[in-house]
Amino acid sequence: MSGNRNAHGFTLIELLVVIVIVATVTSIVVLSTGLIGEDSELDTERRRLATLIETVQEEALMQGREFGIELMQSAYRFVEFDPLTHQWMEVPFDDLYRLRDLPEGLEFELYIDQKRVTLIPEPLEIDDPDNNMLSTGVQTYLPHLFVFASGESSAYEIRIRRPLSNNELIMRGNILGAIEFGEDDEM
Repeated sequence: MSGNRNAHGFTLIELLVVIVIVATVTSIVVLSTGLIGEDSELDTERRRLATLIETVQEEALMQGREFGIELMQSAYRFVEFDPLTHQWMEVPFDDLYRLRDLPEGLEFELYIDQKRVTLIPEPLEIDDPDNNMLSTGVQTYLPHLFVFASGESSAYEIRIRRPLSNNELIMRGNILGAIEFGEDDEM
């Protein structure tokens, strides 16, 4: 019976140490998952924009329409070229091409020909095709990127950034319309 006396369970101190270790590891995992969750938001927005651009490219090819993409600091929209008025206009009655805002804390950087394009916070005003008065010195509206009915597109690099954490994801498009994803490499 004296041999069974040494076979006791864990002490209270041993149990508390194990609980502290498990709690510490759990909190580290939870914090790491939160950081990865922020990066997944960047990836989600990049994939959403790429999917919309691919949809516009298919529609341009199949219907012989020409589209443009205007990027703002934290938003984007699609516009369509009207061959009758020779002007760009918002795509009417199509929710797919509406103005879309990025989630709070995200913003765009746009590079065309390896030069950074200054993006403004709000969409530019599109000329009214019904207004026949032409003002001299007024610049006509042009989107940043073009998707032509031939299947060709503007070459670009779009960076979706989270400035507070310096995270960014890159999306590049070439003149043939192919889109590829890059990592946070520097220019």
